[in-house]
Amino acid sequence: MHGGVRYLEKAFKSADVGQLKLVFEALHERRRLLANAPHLTSELPIMMPCYAWWEVPYFWAGLKAYDAVAGGRGGGLTRSRFVSAREARTRFPTLAPAGPGGASLKGAIVYSDGQFDDARLALALALTAAAAGATVANYAAVTRLLKDPAGTVTGAVVRDELTGAETEVAARAVVNACGPFADSLRTLSDPASTPMMSPSAGVHVTLPDYYSPEGTGLIVPKTRDGRVVFMLPWHDVTIAGTTDAAAPASRLPAASEEEIGFILDAVKEYLTVDVRRSDVQSAWSGVRPLAVDPTAASTASASRDHVVAVGDDGLITVAGGKWTTYRLMAEDAVNAAVASAKLSAARPCVTAALPLVGAAGWSPALFTEVAQGYTVPHRPGAIDTRVAKHLAASYGGRAPAVTRIAEQEGLGRRLTRGHPELEAEVAYAARAELCETAVDFLARRTRLAFTDVAATEQALPRVLALLAQEKGWSWLRSRREAARAKKFLATFKGGAPPPPGLAGAG
Repeated sequence: MHGGVRYLEKAFKSADVGQLKLVFEALHERRRLLANAPHLTSELPIMMPCYAWWEVPYFWAGLKAYDAVAGGRGGGLTRSRFVSAREARTRFPTLAPAGPGGASLKGAIVYSDGQFDDARLALALALTAAAAGATVANYAAVTRLLKDPAGTVTGAVVRDELTGAETEVAARAVVNACGPFADSLRTLSDPASTPMMSPSAGVHVTLPDYYSPEGTGLIVPKTRDGRVVFMLPWHDVTIAGTTDAAAPASRLPAASEEEIGFILDAVKEYLTVDVRRSDVQSAWSGVRPLAVDPTAASTASASRDHVVAVGDDGLITVAGGKWTTYRLMAEDAVNAAVASAKLSAARPCVTAALPLVGAAGWSPALFTEVAQGYTVPHRPGAIDTRVAKHLAASYGGRAPAVTRIAEQEGLGRRLTRGHPELEAEVAYAARAELCETAVDFLARRTRLAFTDVAATEQALPRVLALLAQEKGWSWLRSRREAARAKKFLATFKGGAPPPPGLAGAG
């Protein structure tokens, strides 16, 4: 959840006003996201080590500019500062005292950015929309667009992927927000449409928590071979990455052994830890929806910024961007839809200060209330602090609803050893969080698949049993769910062929 330190560097080096605008918007949206979803977001100090004397003033000046663009008091986060080599290694004990080539650590600049749980945020947005009156349909695929005699899009035919039933949905405006798959819908509407997506794959690996200290990340903005390397604490593990390579838009992207090795080789130069392939608990790939304006004269407009395009058929496409600016992207897309549908009476956007589901009732001390309020017969407060913190961070003010299920239905056991997720969360996800499949729970309601794939496989049978009970699945449906989940989890183990054009992070 960041403005983009490297984008700011490009803005100053190239006098690129567009890059500066992107950073400015992202940093201000970062502040809003921290306020609107405090339970899912947090401040994360990040250390940028300096192994050459010239890097100290260069990085310091750049990060002070980052603070300035963020606004007063660093955009609500702690301002950047220089720390000595000794303090840097005290804060980040696994940081190498000498970098590539043997240069000694001169010190580090510590700055702050935001961190969040992306899947839980996506869910919170859907639940918040539903609470505001939206109709939210999970597992709904567009099979055909409806058009009037003039060729203007007036709705869509939507298929329920779980039952196969199809429904026609009429609309004053249709917005295509399909991420890296946006061109598929544009082609469905107009086979001659100009492609606007240039998807790229980014791989990350999950390592044990001892690779990085709790509460401090590490980023090397430019290694000797030009790549960016980062290591961040996240959900009691360490994630490291990343790569940036052209890739097709896939629903099951997977990391290759080459990409995993690429990341491990990059981080080992900056750590005292013996970086081992056997330490990788999970390896995963995601597809970045890099977009270009289809009306632009050239692809030089491609950036991490978002694009809102209205086709000749009236289809509105919003693409590109990044998580930090999701709200601004949505505002721009809805404004385009309001204009297209000629809804002149529409009120101005109110989402800049709209708390998301879970924000109400949350406080930094909520986990203590969760721990103290959890009761089982003869054992009031029988919940450990790690579980309480997990529930407060995942569900915010709704955490007590999960603990009530655990207490009243005897579902207070952990799903797998070494992880805080409870059996009660499966039941809650099925009842209140639109969870329809085992993969939904393992990757999109909790983050088990991303933190530890072996532990996730151990939890799978119990998850399947609980969902079967909640959903009334047949034996055959349970078998199919197990097969789908195993296929999905296989993508977190590495071994897939590498994509063409493997390159360092951008």
